[in-house]
Amino acid sequence: MPIKAYFINNVVLINDIEESRKIYFSGYFGKPINAEKVKEETDISSPLILNAFEALYLMEKGIIDLYYDDKKVESIEEAKKFLNIIDRRERQYIIYRDLRNKNLKVRSGLKYGSDFVAYRLGPGLEHAPFIIHYHDIDEKFDPIELVRAGRLSHSVKKDFIISSLKDSNKTLYIIFKWFKP
Repeated sequence: MPIKAYFINNVVLINDIEESRKIYFSGYFGKPINAEKVKEETDISSPLILNAFEALYLMEKGIIDLYYDDKKVESIEEAKKFLNIIDRRERQYIIYRDLRNKNLKVRSGLKYGSDFVAYRLGPGLEHAPFIIHYHDIDEKFDPIELVRAGRLSHSVKKDFIISSLKDSNKTLYIIFKWFKP
């Protein structure tokens, strides 16, 4: 039976603590309110906040049911509207979903000025080995930004990846690595 998640004030909340623990440790989804570092189940003693991508992904997988004003959101398309996953964000979500389906644990990359960071094991178990930027395939790209992002990722010991979509939403990844002759 899917877990109830509530869309309230532009966030998705799982109120039940046991369900919050279950969701978090099933793939490092969400952030418990007032918990800095989570290493074990007892570290979660408050509701879990999911970001829009996490909520949509878990809804697509049948793990959560999303509610708005105590009414169940019936379709993925309706959920996308509530969660503001439209236009560019919808394309970013396709990348998010693909990375998750590749068994990576994906979190916001805002701290690094990127769209995502991804872990093989999970936050708290390792440092994220990947920084991922999304660019539309036909979007103009400033080479200086590429160098900046590459230098930042190198300085924090992460692989820098540019992601995009091509031909009917097929994912494309370009991984940059520093070369030392």
